[in-house]
Amino acid sequence: MEPARTKIECMRVSTRGDYACRALLSLALHGGDQPTSVRDIAERTGLPQPYLEQILLALKGAGLVRSKRGVGGGYVLARPPEKLTLGQIVAAVDGPIVVGDFGEPHVGGACNHEGQCALLAVWAEVGDHMRAHLDSYTIADMARRVGGGNLAFAQPVAQ
Repeated sequence: MEPARTKIECMRVSTRGDYACRALLSLALHGGDQPTSVRDIAERTGLPQPYLEQILLALKGAGLVRSKRGVGGGYVLARPPEKLTLGQIVAAVDGPIVVGDFGEPHVGGACNHEGQCALLAVWAEVGDHMRAHLDSYTIADMARRVGGGNLAFAQPVAQ
């Protein structure tokens, strides 16, 4: 008889979500009070610059970064790293964090397929737990894990 094993499944974070988190972590570690160019972020993180540009535009649209144009332009965090969670970042570039595209549970006994509503409720709960777990980590937490005790957080740049 085999020993019981506990298997922990994790949600799959897309490459886009991972890159977005890496870019904001780089800004927190190196941003200072000056905007950082996409080229510099790409060089430090090893991310492809064209894809990174798209991701930063999505993050800007979500209000997580701000940009400054022209000479000396680039990106800065729009809020302190302690206020930026991995959940916010992933959701900004990938959309809502869910287990799957199963729809919402029926209410008031309207479930017409055996077991469907019970499972839909569980999938919704699992999505809630994943969001809460990702939201429990901030960019500041990640910077501390990297060893960047002195965050170079940039104050928001006027647009």
